[in-house]
Amino acid sequence: MDIKTFDQWLDTLSTALSAGQQAGLSQAQIENSAKMLGDYLYSNVVPDAPENEVIKALWENGSEQERQSLANMMVKMVESHQQ
Repeated sequence: MDIKTFDQWLDTLSTALSAGQQAGLSQAQIENSAKMLGDYLYSNVVPDAPENEVIKALWENGSEQERQSLANMMVKMVESHQQ
């Protein structure tokens, strides 16, 4: 998938969030999955946009609790993007 803009990135996350919700995942499961995805992306993906570089820097410098909070905020951001 070729994501070139922040809106495309939000749309991609929105699609994934919708799939999780339709599969019956609870909010806690979605938030935990977002944290696991963040851990994976941090370890395996080179940021391709300035926004992603900021997220990676925040992830790198955050504690586990702060990373979970960042993942939770990203879920909320995507939920508001859906509306």
